[in-house]
Amino acid sequence: MGAFHAYTATITWTGAGETGTTSYTAYSRDHVVSVEGKPDILASSDPAFRGDAARHNPEDLFVASLAQCHMLWFLHVAAQADVVVTEYTDSPVGTMRVEAAGAGQFTEIELRPKVTVGDGTPDATLAALHEKAHAHCFISRSVNFPVHVRPALHVGSTAGDADTTAG
Repeated sequence: MGAFHAYTATITWTGAGETGTTSYTAYSRDHVVSVEGKPDILASSDPAFRGDAARHNPEDLFVASLAQCHMLWFLHVAAQADVVVTEYTDSPVGTMRVEAAGAGQFTEIELRPKVTVGDGTPDATLAALHEKAHAHCFISRSVNFPVHVRPALHVGSTAGDADTTAG
């Protein structure tokens, strides 16, 4: 049996103003996400839901969390495989369906990592590392929608494209 880890945060709504929730348009969606010992995250809802576009929203943070998890696992499995990663960026895209009643859910997230490694590492090796990272990422394992991993693989200064779909 595996170990259990607990994670805590404090979410504090700061948008009550003078009227609170007297109507749907009367209050701000602004809030602060706090984790002890770490910088606060100024957050709001998505601008489509009356939020502040200058603040992080739950949807952005969710997509970023999944991409972070994949990256951290990729770096781990690359180090284990003696593959030296020198650069890693991702520009993930999450698609969310919103129903007429306002409820919604993510239907998919596409990760688009760009990885640079030392010369001599075949694209097939990098694709296999992405597959292994995907299989280990706890967030990807926890969601009920497909997560597609479509890396642009860079070996040294030679670029190659691969399409690894994991779901």
